[in-house]
Amino acid sequence: MSRSAADPLDPGPAGFAHRGLHAGSAFPENSLIAFAAALEAGAGIECDLRLTADDKVIVFHDADASRMCGSPTVIGRSTHAELARLRVGEHPLPTLESLLGLVQGRVPLLLEVKVDGDLWRWVAPLRRALAGYHGRFGVMSFEPRLVRLLKTNAPEWRRGLVVADDLAPWKRRMALWLADPDFVAVETTAAPRPWVARQRRKGPVYSWTVRTAHQRKSLSDRVDALIWEGDGRP
Repeated sequence: MSRSAADPLDPGPAGFAHRGLHAGSAFPENSLIAFAAALEAGAGIECDLRLTADDKVIVFHDADASRMCGSPTVIGRSTHAELARLRVGEHPLPTLESLLGLVQGRVPLLLEVKVDGDLWRWVAPLRRALAGYHGRFGVMSFEPRLVRLLKTNAPEWRRGLVVADDLAPWKRRMALWLADPDFVAVETTAAPRPWVARQRRKGPVYSWTVRTAHQRKSLSDRVDALIWEGDGRP
């Protein structure tokens, strides 16, 4: 069953590019060049946020820089100045502000917070980074307590809960109750499940990460937008 209400973050048929429109070392994931490529394609952008030791919000997926930068540097234990020396491909690690400056409201953003034990530190840095931004965005997380904190401290923002398919049903129900999200992002394998259809009656449901044409086709009538990469591109 489809939802009845309009989605303020609707990206249109191009969906959301997962970590930007990335491809190999020339267009690394979560880099400004990958985000620029997504803009060229007219796609919404999904990305990951982490907090530095000095409360700067940067766009990066992993807890440390070994996979992307060949460095054992731990993101949450390092200052922004220390991280500025690292490179993803030939590019510096973006800040949230630099992403917002690039996008300038042209496409909707899904900003996934990697809480990493810093639950209570997140609200103020996010508020600083997003202050004055007038484009469409949603802040989402696997951590329902973060989503609830945002409901209390930033009720004007769209808030989302990210849900893995292997989450036990009772934990999922508790997480949805606690988070009280505006939207949900579910793993592709969860999309056919009855609870997802029920959730769509309450608000938009997006699905991650769509990587094949078969997944794209099978999910087209089960969710409201695709979070895709590679051959999952609409």
